[in-house]
Amino acid sequence: MTQEREPLLQNAAAGAKGSPAVLPSLARSVLKFLMWAVFLTWAAGIFFYPTAPVQAAFRRWAAIASTEGLITGLTGSVFLFFSGPILIIAALAYVYIFAFPGDHVGKKKLRSLSFRLWTYPVLVDGPFGVVSAAEFIGIVMFIVYVVFSMTYYVVDSVSLISQAHLPPTTRSELLLALIGLRFGSVGLFCMIFLFLPVSRGSVLLRIIDIPFEHATRYHVWLGHLTMALFTLHGLCYVISYSLLGRLIEELTQWKQVGIANLPGVISLVAGLLMWVTSLHPVRKRFFELFFYTHQLYVVFVVFLVLHVGDFVFSISAGAVFLFMLDRFLRFWQSRAKVDIVSAACRPCGTVELVFSKPASLRYNALSFIFVQVRELSFLQWHPFSVSSSPMDGRYHMSILIKVLGTWTDTLKRIITDVQEQKTRSDSDSDQSQTGRITASIEGPYGHESPYHLMYENLILVAGGIGISPFVAILSDIIHRIEQGMPCAPKNVLVLWSVKKTSELSLLLAVDAQSISSSVCDKLHLDIQAFVTQESDPPLEDGIVGDDQKAPGMFVKNGAAMSGLVGTGDNFWAAMYFAASTLGSVLAFVLVQLYYVKRFNVYAWWHLGLLLLLCMAAGIALPGGLVVLLWHLSEKRRMQDNRWDVDARARADADAEQTTTAAGGAGADAPAASLAALRTTRYGCRPKFQAEFAAFAERVGGAAADVGVLVCGPSGLQTSVARECRSQNLRRGGAVFHFNSHSFDL
Repeated sequence: MTQEREPLLQNAAAGAKGSPAVLPSLARSVLKFLMWAVFLTWAAGIFFYPTAPVQAAFRRWAAIASTEGLITGLTGSVFLFFSGPILIIAALAYVYIFAFPGDHVGKKKLRSLSFRLWTYPVLVDGPFGVVSAAEFIGIVMFIVYVVFSMTYYVVDSVSLISQAHLPPTTRSELLLALIGLRFGSVGLFCMIFLFLPVSRGSVLLRIIDIPFEHATRYHVWLGHLTMALFTLHGLCYVISYSLLGRLIEELTQWKQVGIANLPGVISLVAGLLMWVTSLHPVRKRFFELFFYTHQLYVVFVVFLVLHVGDFVFSISAGAVFLFMLDRFLRFWQSRAKVDIVSAACRPCGTVELVFSKPASLRYNALSFIFVQVRELSFLQWHPFSVSSSPMDGRYHMSILIKVLGTWTDTLKRIITDVQEQKTRSDSDSDQSQTGRITASIEGPYGHESPYHLMYENLILVAGGIGISPFVAILSDIIHRIEQGMPCAPKNVLVLWSVKKTSELSLLLAVDAQSISSSVCDKLHLDIQAFVTQESDPPLEDGIVGDDQKAPGMFVKNGAAMSGLVGTGDNFWAAMYFAASTLGSVLAFVLVQLYYVKRFNVYAWWHLGLLLLLCMAAGIALPGGLVVLLWHLSEKRRMQDNRWDVDARARADADAEQTTTAAGGAGADAPAASLAALRTTRYGCRPKFQAEFAAFAERVGGAAADVGVLVCGPSGLQTSVARECRSQNLRRGGAVFHFNSHSFDL
């Protein structure tokens, strides 16, 4: 595992006598209070921004900033009011995760209200899919905000126009223009939250422990809302311009002072293309069209800035800045060509890839990575759950890939071709196949807290290849118990549905196949497999026991996975954020002093472009320097660890020889294997009501907290969530905490 820097506050507290836990506990509480205080104040300001008191207060603040000759002027004031709080929370979050890197969810929090809100499914059917109580509250708050804001704006606009003595036609045109303006302003506020979830390594997602695969759902929801508002914004103006008889003239206008219409049209067209191709029916049938069209986000943002100018864009600039930070770091991590320790096809047709990684790169059994294979596509990145546990080895990470489309099918053909060549050739069977698969990795991402280690009672529900993350979980639990490490699970039930018997061989990917008697005494593991499309076990197969995986190919690309990731080293990630933020502010101040004021630049679109360029310069130059130092630090650490690999290998070999010579004396004899613990049923599906009720009764009834993790199709998630909700509604029953682990693009 990674060599974590020692938490400063924890060290200071450990050295004190009397009450060693007081200082870190106080610091933790202060940081949490500050983050919540800033967030709630900021959210309240946005929510009540349409009201007259907030509008008046903001105008006074903006007037002071403009009249007193501040360097940043109105743009700096708007940025500080709307985007500054996001950056302040991010800074406090970096301090928090650096000081308390192991502040995970404990057993005492499992029944807390906040934790239950995130794990209690409220809605299980409908357009949003499975929705937890916390997510439902968020959806309701956004709906209330949009309805409240637009209602207030419309009433205010009608009142304003009614006071003026204008012809009816002019009133209609003006009312449409004002309502369109308000749709755009509300859309800009929603755009703040649109960009936050897609920053994969964002510290904001880490501090509230929302994994990126869950945050993607929020991005989809907010994308629909934001584009609906922007579309109504444009539609109102189109109708207004049509009534005036100046539609083409107005749409092609590019003002120097004020809103430039033509860039807005281009931005809206790009947004509409992304929106239409991201709709579920289109995305499901034409994924590549969705993927490539979504790269138009660059056009969308740039022309939006040219459309509204600098101080209006400052409303959502903070969220865009955090996204740019994450994207720049991902770019550098993805440049590394990663060594593939093994690439092989399993009997069921599933591809297994094992990548080389540095020992310092952190991940847990619920992590996932994005993989690019350059022989298949330079632009496509596909997410896969990690199938290995950190306990399986410090220097590798594996994934299982089911062949579903063109990309995965071509990858499988490359591997099988090499395997067939190696089978036909008797000479030099260990020859590396250099250059056949050039892989790059982004990640790992995922849960900040290993939730599977917090529950004494755990139910894992998988469908097909959905067993992949649970393979990692089972291996993690078994290894931790063997090594005496903290591990809460005592009762684990696996419910796994597959179509064919051959898929059962995926369970053999678990690193720990033999379970010692000492582990069996501490862990009650029950694996229930359901083969849905076969009524009887195939006679020629019998019991699936031996893994007939063909020998894997080794690809030397020159490097292990890069540690340049937002979820990696907390110290360097914080330094990167600080350097980029300060660099962007400094660049903006210098541009204001030596370019804007000196050459009297006044065009809104020009000032907006300069603001965007200053943000990019701060990330690329000071931030880029920190990334370079981070890379050199990781490289030096990997060189220092090279001797450790050889030393551990020799120690393991000596230990194995000693154990063999001693006849296994003093060691636990294998008591069971995973294959022996598996019960296979044919021609049926799991009955969740009966299985959950029986498990709850077995583990202690009303006193039990049961963690339920599901990975599989949306229909499976819906069924499991519905049963969790049903079980929780029964008085006196166990508490079922639902959590999905599926990446749905």
